Amino acid sequence: MALYFENEPAAEMVSPLSVCIVFEAMSEISENADAASTALTPIGVLRTCFPEKFGVPRQPGLAPEAWGVIELSPPFNRPEALADLERFSHVWIIGQFHQCVAAGWKASIRPPRLGGNRKTGVFASRSPFRPNHLTLSAVKLERVDAAGGRVHVSGVDLVDGTPVFDLKPYLPYADAIPEAACGYAPEPAPLLANAAITYSEAAEAMLRSRGPAFRALLERTLRLDPRPAYHEESAAGEERVYGLRLEDTNVRWCVAGCSQDKGQTPERSLALLVEAIESL
Repeated sequence: MALYFENEPAAEMVSPLSVCIVFEAMSEISENADAASTALTPIGVLRTCFPEKFGVPRQPGLAPEAWGVIELSPPFNRPEALADLERFSHVWIIGQFHQCVAAGWKASIRPPRLGGNRKTGVFASRSPFRPNHLTLSAVKLERVDAAGGRVHVSGVDLVDGTPVFDLKPYLPYADAIPEAACGYAPEPAPLLANAAITYSEAAEAMLRSRGPAFRALLERTLRLDPRPAYHEESAAGEERVYGLRLEDTNVRWCVAGCSQDKGQTPERSLALLVEAIESL
């Protein structure tokens, strides 16, 4: 079978094989164009006080003391790209849960607010194990170093080294929805919010050398209860000891006064014990 193009002489025919090759080439060009249009290039990296995932607040803004610095990469670090950003009080960070990419995504997950045992759909959660592993965080803008290509923020909920894809101003009149329903997470979990914190003599000495800002960051992080929701405390009065990396330290701590079911323990009966703070 021969194929004729309109307005072409009848003698100049194109074979089906040629047409197939042309169509395949056009399809490949289209696929490459689609891939290029959806490819994301990081504009920089976020440096934070959390060297590892354990201890990172589960939502932005819960720990105002949690600092971060967005280090922009060329060509996105040009001073004109940051012009007027300092006129806003808060910004959106669009990044990626890069440490979870290799594990892929999950259609069903177990969010901490449901006790770590009950499942829900990934799109009804803020789990990092989601398609594309994208994160969206509204944080406070502290200052802009346009000459150095750095943006200083606070209230972060991301691990150190998070790739940043975009940075946008937060607009309260468009972004805030006071009447929004919060599903199964209507408010922050309060379990350790008012728990007393005691330190060993060595830990207290290390805290004094670090200054009040580090103490405030540590206590806020501990009171947000970074423990996995599914952990059961050891029996016979033995508390599980956790290691928390914060900035350049390793903090060993435990929760005293726990029953087998965290949800059944009155908040006032809990106490946080910091056994050691070691420099890394």
